[in-house]
Amino acid sequence: MSKADYPYPDDEFDAVTPDGPRGVHRAPRSAWSRWWPFLVVLLVVPVLAYGAVAYLSRTGDLPVVGGGANPPAAEETPAPEDPAGEEPATEGEAPAAETTPPPEVPPAAPVLTTPVEVLNGARVSGLAGRVADDLRAAGFTDVTPDNATEDLPDVSTVFVASEDLRVTADLVGTTTGVTTVEVDPDRAPTGIVVLLVTDPEA
Repeated sequence: MSKADYPYPDDEFDAVTPDGPRGVHRAPRSAWSRWWPFLVVLLVVPVLAYGAVAYLSRTGDLPVVGGGANPPAAEETPAPEDPAGEEPATEGEAPAAETTPPPEVPPAAPVLTTPVEVLNGARVSGLAGRVADDLRAAGFTDVTPDNATEDLPDVSTVFVASEDLRVTADLVGTTTGVTTVEVDPDRAPTGIVVLLVTDPEA
C-alpha cells in the first residue's frame, strides 16, 4: 500500500526529522554485560580441566605424552643356587671326597695312682694326716703324710714333676683347698708334693 492510499491523517509519529534516528535503536549496553561471558569462560574452563585431570589420574587413564606406556620389562629368573655351595663336577671327574673332621680328643683324666706326698710346714698338729685322708677319700691310692724339712714357699703350693701330671695336680689342689700349682721336678721328683704353710681349712 502506497502513502497515497493510506486513509489516516499524519500525526506526530509520522513526522520525521532530518537528523532523527532511523531503524531500531537500543539503550547502550553496560561494561559488565559486555565482559561477563569472557569472565565465565576464564573461570569455568580451568575448573573443568582440573577436574578432568584429577579424575583421570585417579582412574589411571591419564594419557602419557610422547606415546603409549612402555611394556613392563620381563623379569629375569635368577638361576637356582647350589645350597651346598659346591661347583658341579665336570664330566669324567670323580666327586671330591668329603673331608671328615678329626675326632675330638677327650680331656685327660687324673691318674689317681700317682704318688702324692703331703708335707706339713704350718706347724699345725695332725695337718698332714688330715689332708692325706681327704685325698684318699677323693680316690688317690698312694698318699704319704710327713713334716716339711726344706725351705717353705710363701703360700701353700702343689708341686708337680711334669706338665703331664697337671690334670692330676689340679684335682689335688681342688681336694686340699690349695690353689697354687707349680711344675718343679726338684721339689716333686716322682709325682706330686703338697707343701702346706697354713691350714687350708682355717
